[in-house]
Amino acid sequence: MQVLVGGETAHSVDIRAALVRDNWVVAALVLVIVAAVLALLLRSVLAPVYLIGTLVLSFTATLGLTTFITVTLLGDAGIGNRVAIYIFVFLVALGVDYTIFLMSRYRQELSAHPPRAALRVALTRSGGVISSAGLILAATFAVLTTQPIRELFQFGLAMAIGILLDTFVVRPLLVPAIMRLIGDKALWPSMPENVFENPVDVTQTGRAGGTWSRS
Repeated sequence: MQVLVGGETAHSVDIRAALVRDNWVVAALVLVIVAAVLALLLRSVLAPVYLIGTLVLSFTATLGLTTFITVTLLGDAGIGNRVAIYIFVFLVALGVDYTIFLMSRYRQELSAHPPRAALRVALTRSGGVISSAGLILAATFAVLTTQPIRELFQFGLAMAIGILLDTFVVRPLLVPAIMRLIGDKALWPSMPENVFENPVDVTQTGRAGGTWSRS
């Protein structure tokens, strides 16, 4: 025997179940597309793996901080059903934008410097632009916290936190640290054809003879 229950509560339960399913589908599609774009742009199989990992970690930390502030400190009943997926999509889009900017610069500098020096130069020359863009976007999204609608407040707060976290912690610290640990294989299967025996002065603008190829 099948029993059907109607009413506002049952309707809300059905909507929540559908949203949860849709959220997983959207999140998976976004990550697959972003990974494919990174793989094609960087000509690497390994790089998209740890870069996607940093994006997911950034989102998780952002959602945790937002939940703590809004629920524990401000007394909200919870995070809105649609807020989490909105945060995820926007943070991944903005985070991968900064990632592409940094990694493209790194790959470009590899033609003149060994991996460690190339990473230092890429951070130095792209860090200011990424930081400035992050501050502007964070301030823009923070304006939403002035709205009386709680979902907009939560979304604006989360985006401001997430962008600042991504701009000043994930991109300039976590991603370079991972790349430094991986070393020459950070863009595997692209590998340097030769090893730079003598350090290259990162202040020089001239090009050295190092080249990269796909192994």
